[in-house]
Amino acid sequence: MSKFITSTILVPGSAGPAGINTIKALRMAGFDGKIVATDSSSLSAGFFMADVNEVIPEADEHTFIEKLFNIVRFHKVGILMPSSGFDIYPYSENQKELAELGAIAIVSDRDKLEICRDKMLTFQTLSQKFALPFTTADSTGIRAFPVLAKPRFGKGSKGIVRIDDESDLKYILSKRDDLVFQEYLPGTEYTVDVLSDLESKPLMAVPRIRMQTKAGISTKGKILRDFTLEEECMQIAEHIGIRGPCCMQMKESNDGELKLIEVNPRMGGGTIFTTLAGANFPAMLIDLIEGREVSIPSISEITVVRYFEEFVLTHGEEKIHVGANLLSKTGFRA
Repeated sequence: MSKFITSTILVPGSAGPAGINTIKALRMAGFDGKIVATDSSSLSAGFFMADVNEVIPEADEHTFIEKLFNIVRFHKVGILMPSSGFDIYPYSENQKELAELGAIAIVSDRDKLEICRDKMLTFQTLSQKFALPFTTADSTGIRAFPVLAKPRFGKGSKGIVRIDDESDLKYILSKRDDLVFQEYLPGTEYTVDVLSDLESKPLMAVPRIRMQTKAGISTKGKILRDFTLEEECMQIAEHIGIRGPCCMQMKESNDGELKLIEVNPRMGGGTIFTTLAGANFPAMLIDLIEGREVSIPSISEITVVRYFEEFVLTHGEEKIHVGANLLSKTGFRA
């Protein structure tokens, strides 16, 4: 049995799809403990799905860690499931201190996160063993057009520009100097959710075709089984040393070869697709922490279409309107 009190789980970044989907997955699994949602805004959607809510500073503010530790102590948090691409870094850097408070942060070590964050380091670490698009920080090394210009330390699809010729290249170089240049891949894009155990041993991978995306988040997707792709992505996760969940972006080249374009060392905004297909990563992580044997579930090849859900706050009352259901809410600590 784990020394951690797993009856209270903290889900950071509850304004984002990954945080919201983590809460949904815990509910779907029948988790009967307390879910604490944190975010920098009191109007984060995940606040109205959790049992308790805490506003916390942005991850790069100097008061963030002090506030986090206070929340962990006050609520006796046993598990932290970071899902934001911003706050995984302080959680990783403070794993030891959190463990001393009785809380385990399910996140990879800081040096592993850096491999995923830095696109040049990703290429240098993985390209000798796995298929990646050619990537360079030196614009004179561009072999052919079109190419994609990306922020070296970017997140999601923000700041990505297609460069079609020398004129485009000259223009973008006059505007920014933090870019890498990557082979353009025109084919089908895939996301692969991978779950590794707490010793960085990969357990399973679930691929899906990204049929539609908005702001870098999948809004339509189709789960499929591709054992070669699954095995390759598990090998990538093991090579990096990922602990817990991650999601990888793969895309087809002109000749149909799938190449790795990004590794996000956390649950993704579309990981709920994998949950709906039969693999509930948050529930499996609880089993791992509590020392239970984790059985690998069978996966259904399904297509998922997403839509918005509304929360209507009734002023002056501790009630919210969720779709067609009126729910009582307690524990709101904005």
